[in-house]
Amino acid sequence: MSLHNHNLLGDDPPTHLPDDSEPRAALANTTDPRTVAARFPDNPGVWAELAMRSLDSGESVTAYAYARTGYHRGLDQLRRSGWKGHGPIPWEHEPNRGFLRALYALSRAAANIAEDHEAERCAQLLRDSSPTAVTALEENGALPT
Repeated sequence: MSLHNHNLLGDDPPTHLPDDSEPRAALANTTDPRTVAARFPDNPGVWAELAMRSLDSGESVTAYAYARTGYHRGLDQLRRSGWKGHGPIPWEHEPNRGFLRALYALSRAAANIAEDHEAERCAQLLRDSSPTAVTALEENGALPT
């Protein structure tokens, strides 16, 4: 076994974003997630919801913009929670789902606008972060390979 391919410090611990249930509750009680985004612009789940709806409507450029916003909001939160750019981000921890959904939507939207490198990078990050998320989200459409 090559030493440079083996993590001598063990596996990375999973990262769990703080629970912010207010935006999730607001999303559950509205038909217009844009109003929720205006109230909670730092919440990646709100942007992921907007991105997924745009993907469903065939609006790939709009979906890309929403998903990229959610992705970056999520990265900020992950870093504040100790994430170093790698390691598990469990789907099972509900507050992580907003970021994971935004990452999924970004991959799909990037593929739709022929930004293949971005689509593949995001798909791989999602696979590396949470295999469970891939299984749950691919019901909405396959990730780029």
